Amino acid sequence: MKEKMEFKTETKRLLDMMINSIYTHKEIFLRELISNASDAIDKRHYVSLTDSSKAADSYEIIVEANKEERTLTITDNGIGMTKADLVDHLGTIAKSGSKEFLEKIEKEKTPDVDIIGQFGVGFYSAFMVAKEITVYTKSVVDGTAHVFTSLGLDSYDIDECDKKEYGTQIVISLRENTEDINYDDFLEEYQIKELIKKYSDYVRYPIKTWVTKYDEKKEEEKDEEEHTHLELETINSMLPIWKKNKSEVTDEELNAFYKSKFMDYQDPITTIHVNVEGMLTYNALLFIPKKPIYDFNDRNERGLQLYTKGVFILDKCKDLIPEYLRFVKGLVDSADLPLNISREMLQEDRSIKKIATNVEKKILSELGRMLKNDREKYEEFFNDYGVNLKYGLYEDYGAKKDSLKDLIILTSLNQEKRISFAEYKEAMVEGQKDIYYAVGKDKDAVLKLPQMDLIKNKGYDVLILTDDVDEFMLQILSEYDGVKFKSINQGDLDLIDEDSAKKIDELKEEKKDILEDLKKALPECKDVVFSKRLVEAPCCLTASEGLSFEMERVLQAQHQGRGMKAERILEINPNHEVFQAIEAAYTKDKASLDKYAKLLYTQALLMEGILPSDPKEFSNSLCELMIQSVK
Repeated sequence: MKEKMEFKTETKRLLDMMINSIYTHKEIFLRELISNASDAIDKRHYVSLTDSSKAADSYEIIVEANKEERTLTITDNGIGMTKADLVDHLGTIAKSGSKEFLEKIEKEKTPDVDIIGQFGVGFYSAFMVAKEITVYTKSVVDGTAHVFTSLGLDSYDIDECDKKEYGTQIVISLRENTEDINYDDFLEEYQIKELIKKYSDYVRYPIKTWVTKYDEKKEEEKDEEEHTHLELETINSMLPIWKKNKSEVTDEELNAFYKSKFMDYQDPITTIHVNVEGMLTYNALLFIPKKPIYDFNDRNERGLQLYTKGVFILDKCKDLIPEYLRFVKGLVDSADLPLNISREMLQEDRSIKKIATNVEKKILSELGRMLKNDREKYEEFFNDYGVNLKYGLYEDYGAKKDSLKDLIILTSLNQEKRISFAEYKEAMVEGQKDIYYAVGKDKDAVLKLPQMDLIKNKGYDVLILTDDVDEFMLQILSEYDGVKFKSINQGDLDLIDEDSAKKIDELKEEKKDILEDLKKALPECKDVVFSKRLVEAPCCLTASEGLSFEMERVLQAQHQGRGMKAERILEINPNHEVFQAIEAAYTKDKASLDKYAKLLYTQALLMEGILPSDPKEFSNSLCELMIQSVK
């Protein structure tokens, strides 16, 4: 006997939202219904463990399209529903908090809110595409069969029916097409297959649909209908590659999966397979591309795919991987997350945070293994992704420096390969106190710096910094294993012996008048001093402790350091003929000192790769000097 029932108020409001399309991804309804079908089969299998008479010979989910009637049908041979189940599961939203959430949504009038992701409303998602839904179901529990019918409005009908097989069949009568949406697309074979592969490829039971097959025996027939036929075919893979034992999966299979899944034409440089069971259970399959792929620089493309019990949930879950590892591709599948988890819930979910922490550790562990055991491959990796690790070390005030510092390798002055901080320290010569570094576009540029003379004479190695982030990174580190980092271009290098240093200090006192007048002529400089680092060059420009010239350049390029300038110190080699010439000119005509000071300062700027503020003045002064030398 047919019985008409009213939806609860809360359910009516949700259905109204569904019908009015508050949810943008309408295709998600098929994932929800297939997941419900899989759950129903799970329940029947569980019941059959204690009552074998209730088991099925085999389990399956069938998706069928009828273009003439414009219906889509999802059938399973799971546990089925009693009349009470229909009322409880389809007539009511039972989960607590739903009412409050709906009130919040209505108040904020958020058009694109992820309703399905907030609580268990999987079945109701079908009303996004349906003008009417009919559910035929027969329960394994009591053997009764019923039919549920609803237009998604105020009420629904429940009646008895003659369904023979256990399980549930949901028939969706599609809405009429509109200018914005062609609902008939959901009846197309290619669309059904695509959605099953996208969202439900790893549901553990076979998902079948009718597909068009070509009959080679009739290929000479002119009429296409004569040599094609429909055949029920399993679409989903069922057992995910990441849930297989590592020993059961070949490198070729992993590489093929990666290239197909993440649209790359090259094998990954490495694969990380994670299997965790216990308080938190999850699988992860991670890949580092051999070369950065098309979306590498798009920060919105960061994230790992998220699955729950094999069901696809989210394409790019940013909460699973830190920004500095955005080049890593892969997925995480956890049985401890609800199918209807939302983006908001992800951010607060403790399981996600634990998984993300563990995934990060696994990636860094694999990189450490690669650096130790496969140096050539690691250097190839570092060429493309090393700058990401550097930013990871620098960000958040060096919160991850202890995890990342041993993965950094930098170009070395004395060695042909990049070296780690540990390798630099191990190769330090006797008497060397610090780890020296210099900023330059390459090794040749650094070798030409006047500050390098004394370093080379000592035989000390120098780390060459070529990326914008490098010097910021070293400032965050400050030291490595008790040895401080020191720029060849800042502060006192403390490389000359005590007697030589004492002579320079005495000379500074003796020549203080000329040094003070040079300083007055150069208001841009914090100081003018005799250098304790120059051997052959006449002068150089150094920066006070703190902001360096490279940092100044980077910050100004990023518009973060407008007005910020490194404090400039002009260092003069007192043993060079240039200083002796300036001193001689100063003795004859103190007024000429200004011009010589500016020439010397501009020369030092150019050696640092810094353009003078007035190139014309520099050119004119240089020309005057040349003319005077000829007279």
